[in-house]
Amino acid sequence: MGNRGMEDLIPLINKLQDAFSSIGQSCNLDLPQIAVVGGQSAGKSSVLENFVGRDFLPRGSGIVTRRPLILQLINNKAEHAEFLHCKGKKFVDFDEVRSEIEAETDRITGSNKGISNIPINLRVYSPNVLNLTLIDLPGMTKVAVGDQPVDIEFQIRDMLMQFITKESCLILAVTPANTDLANSDALKIAKEVDPQGLRTIGVITKLDLMDEGTDAKDILENKLLPLRRGYVGVVNRSQKDIDGKKDIRAALAAERKFFLSHPAYRHIAERMGTPHLQKTLNQVCKSVIPQESCTKYTAAALSLDVILL
Repeated sequence: MGNRGMEDLIPLINKLQDAFSSIGQSCNLDLPQIAVVGGQSAGKSSVLENFVGRDFLPRGSGIVTRRPLILQLINNKAEHAEFLHCKGKKFVDFDEVRSEIEAETDRITGSNKGISNIPINLRVYSPNVLNLTLIDLPGMTKVAVGDQPVDIEFQIRDMLMQFITKESCLILAVTPANTDLANSDALKIAKEVDPQGLRTIGVITKLDLMDEGTDAKDILENKLLPLRRGYVGVVNRSQKDIDGKKDIRAALAAERKFFLSHPAYRHIAERMGTPHLQKTLNQVCKSVIPQESCTKYTAAALSLDVILL
């Protein structure tokens, strides 16, 4: 199926995801998704916000993402957001989107930093996005804080495994550049379920925070710990930028300037940055879905129309 066919398929996939979530059932179809995995403070939230071009995700210390967030990005002339659990309501203020994510998270998990595998479905329509479905998952941790259960590390791992073991799930493994890549939690868990690296794309964040005189050139050139699909470097906003409400468009311009001007990265600048990462994910999603799956999704969506009448 060509790219046009895949674009036509995306609304059907979104309908299936929403329908099964709304009735509390898991879907036995392996729907194409991109799971975003990484340790706490790896920069996952900033990567997703750069994709959307808006601040909309909860932030704070400890485990902030406590339920899977299924984020459906849909290219559209007008910009707004919709939640599956708020039928008929359009959110145009993305501060309200953040508040709703926090409130809906607490509704299921309480406010004690516990987690739940019941997803929140959020759809964002915007002229600034490419058609993608991403799943934001809790950051991996090793230590329970507050009144979290002592086995929180294994609870999070089990939740991640529910998504990334599926053959149709791409794994966006996010690792900060100022840590040892060999100890990356994201790459370790990705290698367990995708040993050949067919479904894993590495994302290296915090390149601007590396010690002076060091760089991640060997990683980004796919020489240090090679991945079949390679690595993409991104530069997110700093905490100071976030606190100061720095516009994401200005941040993306600064990211572009960083790669073009950095002596270690300017030769690969066209393969770095958030816009390139979005395009890569969009193209890979189209390439990994076999023809028979397209037929299966279409048939399932048509059947669903009959069931929901």
